[in-house]
Amino acid sequence: MSLESHELEELKLKIGRDPTSTELQIVAAEWSEHCSYKSSKKYLKLLPMDGPLVINEKGYDSGVLDVGDGYVVTAHIESHNHPSAVEPYGGAATGVGGVIRDILSAGTRPIALLDGLRFGDIEKDQHAKWLFKNAVKGVADYGNCLGIPTIGGEVEFDECYSNYAMVDVAAIGFGKKENLIKNHAKKGDLVVLMGGATGRDGIGGSQFASDSLESENRSAVQIPDPFIEKLIIEAILEARDEKLIHAMKDLGGGGLSCAVSETADALDIGIEMDVDKVHTRESDMHPDEIMVSESQERMLIITDSIKLIKFQDICNKFRIECSVIGHVTFDNKMHVKKGEKTIANISTDVVVNATLLDLPSKKPKYLENIEDKKSFPVLSDYSEIMLKLLASPNIASKIWVYGQYDHEVGIRTVIKPGYDASVLRLDNGKFLSIKIDGNPKQCYINPREGAIGCFEEACRNVVCTGAKPIGMLDHLQFGNPKDPEIFWTFLESLNGLTDFAKDFEIPCIGGKVSLFNETTNGSIKPTPVIGVIGLIDKKPLRTQKINSGDCLIMIGNTKDELGGSEYSEYIHKFIGGKCPTVDFSESKKNMNAVLEIIENELIKSAHDCSKGGLAVAVSELCMTNLIGCTVSLESVPGDKLDHDKILFSESHSRYLVTFEKKNIQNLEELLKKHNVTFKIIGEFGGESIKFTADSKPIIDLSVDKTQKTWLNSLKEMVMHA
Repeated sequence: MSLESHELEELKLKIGRDPTSTELQIVAAEWSEHCSYKSSKKYLKLLPMDGPLVINEKGYDSGVLDVGDGYVVTAHIESHNHPSAVEPYGGAATGVGGVIRDILSAGTRPIALLDGLRFGDIEKDQHAKWLFKNAVKGVADYGNCLGIPTIGGEVEFDECYSNYAMVDVAAIGFGKKENLIKNHAKKGDLVVLMGGATGRDGIGGSQFASDSLESENRSAVQIPDPFIEKLIIEAILEARDEKLIHAMKDLGGGGLSCAVSETADALDIGIEMDVDKVHTRESDMHPDEIMVSESQERMLIITDSIKLIKFQDICNKFRIECSVIGHVTFDNKMHVKKGEKTIANISTDVVVNATLLDLPSKKPKYLENIEDKKSFPVLSDYSEIMLKLLASPNIASKIWVYGQYDHEVGIRTVIKPGYDASVLRLDNGKFLSIKIDGNPKQCYINPREGAIGCFEEACRNVVCTGAKPIGMLDHLQFGNPKDPEIFWTFLESLNGLTDFAKDFEIPCIGGKVSLFNETTNGSIKPTPVIGVIGLIDKKPLRTQKINSGDCLIMIGNTKDELGGSEYSEYIHKFIGGKCPTVDFSESKKNMNAVLEIIENELIKSAHDCSKGGLAVAVSELCMTNLIGCTVSLESVPGDKLDHDKILFSESHSRYLVTFEKKNIQNLEELLKKHNVTFKIIGEFGGESIKFTADSKPIIDLSVDKTQKTWLNSLKEMVMHA
């Protein structure tokens, strides 16, 4: 691990001397992009982070929302991209472990996981298949061993991720407000390291994640052990109940260096510690290795000498090692010793506050004419294209993935993966709806509108379960920020998210920035991933079976927006065109209308239109209910467009609502009250998915054949070597 020459000079200036080798390692870890956010920090402040339900406490690693009746929900998102690209099983598994400890550090029990996975082209690329299979297995094994349900996520494939893996993991926690850890410390308090032994795995992990991936540094990938993690969860929660914990932090990026310096800085204290007191996996570890190792399943606890005895008893009961490695001082220094010898003594203010960069940005050349429209050949029969899209990697059913996850363990899961969003039951009679979304294809064409679209799609998904969005997590993943064109796409995405969050009053309660995501072919596409948390006060919309004679209403306008669509890129191999944009006032009206019709129990199901457009959304309803449907294209609300645009445009703010004919009057009255654009576009029945124009069939596919294609194609792609 090393500092750049100008950073080394700056450090010398700040401390007034040459740093020791241990100080160099500590500062290099904390000043790395991965830990310091030096390129992005000053801009992240733009996001609205306060709201009536947000609880802000110093030193929390996760966002906290008050869900009423004395209960809170915690949420956090993390990435493990670089490690997963080198060692997908361990990289993905330790990504799960790390985000769970962030939830635990607030004093809440982790109750659910979500994962967002992105890889290269698995139809052509054997390496992408290997990465995909092993990352999915890593997430599944870790979550399943812990007994925490993986309740949702998303999977996407794009050539920009070739020889790379994007592994995002979000976690949700739940607990009583009174049990939140109020991080504090007093002089003489003890600093305890509990959990797995510190080893040589993960050394330099944060630095490794702050560079372009040019070599396979397997030693920088941590080794997972979910069984220790499970014991840590139970031990921490018992210690919390006994009020034994003054402050707590997960050991993540930068290991002890960052956990100790950040805890001390957040609490405005100093910490003196001895590396000889740290329980290690190997006897000959150098102090510098101990300080920057990112070995997993470790927590830093501050307690006092009286509470320590009971805390040690709990650790012994769960067979977890714990070491008293230091104590609290009030000189605001991070003082590291080896026995009696001082090896680092440096102000926490210096360690934690890397100088923030002011990087240049400029609009990329490739964007100059990218949104110019392109016409595709007009076809008389789109059935074949429809089947091809349903079998494509990004649209095919992801049951092969989530079928490997235990999504029902813990008895909270009310709506399982495979629908718009997943829903969890809370102890206060309310329900929590969660979804994560990303769309790098659209973010590449228009970083600002693409990012807003991801945010709005996640909102639409939770709204389809009857939930009002109450908070968001953002995960901003880009290439090398020192490239002005890439940094411009980061700023555009962030500005778009900020505008949407402020307008819709959805606070950002946590997030992550992951930069230097580069492959041998260049930078990845801008890949913001947005998680939205929604709250349901009464009961969620549980999708009812659709029967013959039920009707289909479309809410929202279909526009000429094929840019970044699966139809444009997968079928026509064309990158460009007009990217879908969100009209904020239309979006808000449509959301509120859908929430009210769900609350009034007027509908059987609500489904948003997104990847693949109207044609795919209708097909999904037919395939999951094993029933046909006939849709008239001239009834679809919006401008008069070519057939392919009505079928495959991915315009935002659109919902498909199914209902029984007897509810039609009440439903239409309510939609008119909200002043939304809507039309009845079809009726269910028969065994075929049909789209007609002027009563002529444009698409005609049997539900049975279509469903087989959709359900099996991803599995066949992965298994077919």
